[in-house]
Amino acid sequence: PAISNSEGDLLFLLDSSGSVSYYEFSKVKEFMWDLIRPFTFGPKDVQASIIHISTTPTMEFPFDRYLSSGTLQKAIRDTQQLMGDTNTGKALSYAKEKLFSNEAGARPDVPKVLVWVTDGFSTDDISEPMQLLKDMGVTVFIVSTGRGNYLQLSAAASQPPEKHLHFVDVDDLPIITEELRDAIQDVIHANRLHAVDITSSSFRLVWPKLLSQETGYYTVEYGPTGDLARKRTKQVSGAHTGLMLSDLAPETTYEVALIPESNIHYFPPQTTRVTTLAEEISPVQVLISESGPHSFHVSWAPTLESVVSYQILYGPLPGNSVKLLEVDGKHNSTTVENLAPNTTYLVTVTAVYKSGKEKSLSAKACTQEEGSKVRHLRFEDMGPNTLKASWDSADGKVLGYRVRCRRQIGPSSVLSVSPQIHSVLLTDLASGTTNKVCVKPVYKNQPGKGLCRMVHMQPGELGHKAESWG
Repeated sequence: PAISNSEGDLLFLLDSSGSVSYYEFSKVKEFMWDLIRPFTFGPKDVQASIIHISTTPTMEFPFDRYLSSGTLQKAIRDTQQLMGDTNTGKALSYAKEKLFSNEAGARPDVPKVLVWVTDGFSTDDISEPMQLLKDMGVTVFIVSTGRGNYLQLSAAASQPPEKHLHFVDVDDLPIITEELRDAIQDVIHANRLHAVDITSSSFRLVWPKLLSQETGYYTVEYGPTGDLARKRTKQVSGAHTGLMLSDLAPETTYEVALIPESNIHYFPPQTTRVTTLAEEISPVQVLISESGPHSFHVSWAPTLESVVSYQILYGPLPGNSVKLLEVDGKHNSTTVENLAPNTTYLVTVTAVYKSGKEKSLSAKACTQEEGSKVRHLRFEDMGPNTLKASWDSADGKVLGYRVRCRRQIGPSSVLSVSPQIHSVLLTDLASGTTNKVCVKPVYKNQPGKGLCRMVHMQPGELGHKAESWG
């Protein structure tokens, strides 16, 4: 499941030196992506960056470049190994600079997490730069895929080491993914008032636990920006860390303030600004399909929870007679039956909302001619005694075509072909003979009307030119 209630800058220190095999490097990239895949990325959520450990440290991309799962996944997949020396100390000093730099897209007031994946080897000292990072509030997780020095690595990781240090074979990295992700989430869990589950008429406020049931209550004030007259107030006990606000206007920005009322400590109010989504309406499209002589299928989109039912009105054009079908709001299609063949109908789909509002959209639908037939049967000379018969497809839901050839000389033949095929080869047609060719569409409930033509095979040394007439 997606993890949206998180905010932090997450930096991967990736061993890109020559001491790591290509196989190990690709496995570590897979692990990095699996680790962060459920998080939501963006300027108010999680941001990620990679620094290579090599002879000289290199940033693969800054924190604010990839702000969606798809682009970040591709960027990690495209990361290439640099080779060179394992100068981890240099890379840590460089990381300290980038984790707090605006140019690298880092943010000043969010938690900082460093994940160092190593084979346990470094050519320079790591203790001093690592301590500086931790002193500045960075939480350090270390994953060792080699035989690193446990004492050195447990001193380098944040405390306690059982939560921040993992020793695991590179093929077994997936075993620790969930545990490490949960530990990272504990660090970057958003410590502020913010909104989730935003719709056109509601959102849910979430805030950190500041009070308890015994020590006070929260007052929530909210109203459209610049319209103080419409400001509303709600109160909840100190045990709450969230509140659903509903009956809001669509496409409206709300100013929200959370005021913790405590009889022990003073907590400053927290504020946020939330814009509701545009009202989603249904139907925005109506589609007619599977048209037959007496029925057609009507479907529409989208289906919304706010719709109780759909009413389908249909009647022939021109004319005033209209019939009504009612469909449950959870469904998005129905079949209209008992219609007249070869007739144009006006179909109107109306969504009836829980609020009582209605929205309608219309479309035209045509029923097929009764026993629909193929059109434009034609012939092409394909050499001695052979013709190619071709036709245009018949209307409606055709299951196939039956082609009958009555030869003047020789046996009659019947061929059945699939609905996608609109031509057949007819062989053994003697020169100088007149033959009858009929093509009939096949439907589920009844055969269609056949189209027949006579075709004459002319004698002559220059070929057997076909003459045909209907």
